[in-house]
Amino acid sequence: MKIEVVRAWPRRFEAVALELEEGATLAQALAAAGFDADAGIVGYAVFGVRADAGTVLRDGDRVELLRGLQIDPKEARRRRAEERPLKKK
Repeated sequence: MKIEVVRAWPRRFEAVALELEEGATLAQALAAAGFDADAGIVGYAVFGVRADAGTVLRDGDRVELLRGLQIDPKEARRRRAEERPLKKK
């Protein structure tokens, strides 16, 4: 079966297409892609749905490696709002 493993950073990403045996798990896909030792990964998803290392993959799946947040989303929004000029009425 064919799957894709994707890991991303701000402004860039890396994708690896793999051919695995039927019934392969997410952990096996990570090992085959060489991403199993990435310390920055805090979780996994298959097409945006949370998954764990034991998840059995299906043909065509896209495994996404999830990284921790760099900043609280509320704080990021506050910073963007402070940078914008005020609209005059």
